[in-house]
Amino acid sequence: MSGHPLSTEAGGGVRPAGPTGPKTGPAGPAGPTVSAGPKARIADCPLARTVTAIGPWWTLEILHEVFDGHTTFEAIRRNLETPADALADRLADLTARDLLEAGDGEAADAGGPDYRLTERGRALRPLILVMAAWGNHRLAPEERSLVLVNAETGVAVDPVVVDRLTGRRIDTPEYVFAQGPRASEKIAARYPKIPQGR
Repeated sequence: MSGHPLSTEAGGGVRPAGPTGPKTGPAGPAGPTVSAGPKARIADCPLARTVTAIGPWWTLEILHEVFDGHTTFEAIRRNLETPADALADRLADLTARDLLEAGDGEAADAGGPDYRLTERGRALRPLILVMAAWGNHRLAPEERSLVLVNAETGVAVDPVVVDRLTGRRIDTPEYVFAQGPRASEKIAARYPKIPQGR
C-alpha cells in the first residue's frame, strides 16, 4: 500500500509501544486500561486498523500460547518467562480489547486463572500462521526450529492466502488494493476505483 498508514517519529519509522505498552490511563475500579500501539494516520485503512487492534508486540505472542492450548496463567508465564505482574497486566489488556476472555475455571486448577480466545481473538490465527511461515521462508527446511504440520500425518504445510470464493492465490500482481464503498479522501487519493465486472 502506498503511503504508510501509521504515524511516524520525526526521524522516520513507526512509533512503537513500550515494553508493556503505554497505557491510556491508570487502572482502577473502571477496569483495565488498553495499551496504545502504533497510531493510525489514515483511520479507515484496514492495515492500520489491524496494527492498531493488535497493539504491542506481545499480543500475538500470548495469543499463540493460547492457540497452542496453554491457557492458564501459570503455563503462559512459564513458557514466556514473563514476570507475573507484567503478564497480569497484559492479560487484562487483551481481555479489555476483546481478544481473550476469562475461562470458567475448569482448566485452571493450580495454574491460576485460565483464558480462552474470543471470536475476535480466534480471527487472528491465520495472521499468526502466515507470519510464522514468513519467518521461516528464507531458512532451509533443516534450519527451521518451529514448523506448521498436519497433526495426523506430520507433513509440513506452507500457508498461502487465497480468495474464499475462488480458492485462487491472491499474492500475485493481478490482485491490487482499490477504493472501497466508504473510502475516505486520503484513501481515494492513493488507490484506484475499479468497478466490479469490468
